[in-house]
Amino acid sequence: MKKIIVLFLVIASSYTFAQDNDAINTYISHTINELREFVAIPNDALDHADINRNLTWLTKKFNERGFNSSILPTKGESLFFAALPIEDNKPTILFYMHLDGQSVDPSKWDQPDPYKVVLKSKDGDQWKTQPFDSLTNNLNSDWRLFGRSTSDDKGPIVMLLNAIDLLKKDNAELPFNVKVILDSEEEKSSKPLPEAVKEYRDLLKADFLVINDGPVHVSGKPTVVYGCRGITTMSLTTYGPIKPQHSGHYGNYAPNPGFQLAQILASMKDDSGKVVIKGYYDGITLDDATMEILRKVPEDAETINSNLAIKKPEQVGSFYQESLQYPSLNVRGLESGWVGKKARTIVPESATAEIDMRLVPESDGNRLKNLVKKHITNLGFHVMEGIPTKEDRMAYDKIITITEGSVTNAFRTDLNNTYGNFLVKVLNDSFGEDVVQIRIMGGTVPIAPFINELKIPAFIVPMVNADNNQHSPNENLKISQIAYGIKAFYGILSTPME
Repeated sequence: MKKIIVLFLVIASSYTFAQDNDAINTYISHTINELREFVAIPNDALDHADINRNLTWLTKKFNERGFNSSILPTKGESLFFAALPIEDNKPTILFYMHLDGQSVDPSKWDQPDPYKVVLKSKDGDQWKTQPFDSLTNNLNSDWRLFGRSTSDDKGPIVMLLNAIDLLKKDNAELPFNVKVILDSEEEKSSKPLPEAVKEYRDLLKADFLVINDGPVHVSGKPTVVYGCRGITTMSLTTYGPIKPQHSGHYGNYAPNPGFQLAQILASMKDDSGKVVIKGYYDGITLDDATMEILRKVPEDAETINSNLAIKKPEQVGSFYQESLQYPSLNVRGLESGWVGKKARTIVPESATAEIDMRLVPESDGNRLKNLVKKHITNLGFHVMEGIPTKEDRMAYDKIITITEGSVTNAFRTDLNNTYGNFLVKVLNDSFGEDVVQIRIMGGTVPIAPFINELKIPAFIVPMVNADNNQHSPNENLKISQIAYGIKAFYGILSTPME
């Protein structure tokens, strides 16, 4: 079984990296200990006090490394900014990560407290808890740290801090000015970010942006992502009787909102999963060169389908990467009446579907939402923004309430960009493997404000394992990824641009 040490040996040939195994282990162990300390501070994106405590911790830790740090007020939660002393003759790299995390339901976790990191090893199909002192003589690369935000996104932040420590220990000269911006509301759409980036434009000025959020490719290979899809949301509510009614008395009389909603949803896609709303995919073309890039990503449909336990995927694209080049239309939740043991023989008063749409650069979130509303109107529904009154109910046969979420735009950087080529070369040299280059990933990171305001290219260089359960119970970080992250940050920050 591989040990963490093995992951670092190759570095000595390319960089002035510490070759003392005990010293290397010290930095990995320190990262683990520091991450446990950081995770122990709850970071619920919905809790103002949580965010402030995390900002205090970050200020202390970055200042200890020689950064000048600032708390940047916004109309929401404050951003955290840090920079090493600036030298005018050097290009500037800006790192983006986020300090907030998804809310937790402790009852869904396989540990008492999601904010108290637990070390676990694989035991067949189960996970076995290990004492942390067992790492003293065995930094096992396959063991994992379980806890909220271990991977999304506190792990990469601590990896960067410890890579800085190691660079200083090696007296490595940094060929870049280094700036770091940490978001406090990434998990609730980063609504204040566009205005904040505009306000702090001079402070954030850089030559390129590197985002360290999300997982590496499922293959485990070094990964550079050139874009990510955006997102917007809609909530659709249909109505039946003003109060739930006995299904025996009114089952053939009172309109059922569940059926109304099901008919609306079913009308939006064909049997292959393609959206049939007119104009939904307008503006998207994929030429032969782009398709070749997409096919180079090392993926196997059989493996993906097996992991998802599905016989046949939707046919928006002919393979997985192609499907990500189009905007999606997803039902993320449904609610009407009661289910399970609480099910009742009633005609419900309402039915609600929560919709999300992942956006690509060619699609505009507000335009797509308007297309959906127009589609529903053409089905004969009276569209409202609020809850209908009795007068409204008596005036219209079919009513739907539609509420809209904010729009986070997609971004995509050209694959031939100079800074992208630099990142690919560094990762290739550092790990001795071909780098997986992904044109656009499915998830969303709120990066468009930086690109639009700072006019700089952006790249995602993920650090954590693909199966990390981010946003879900039992979120985890594989110990080998700590080694990976330190090594990647070290390579990026110690290699001059050619």
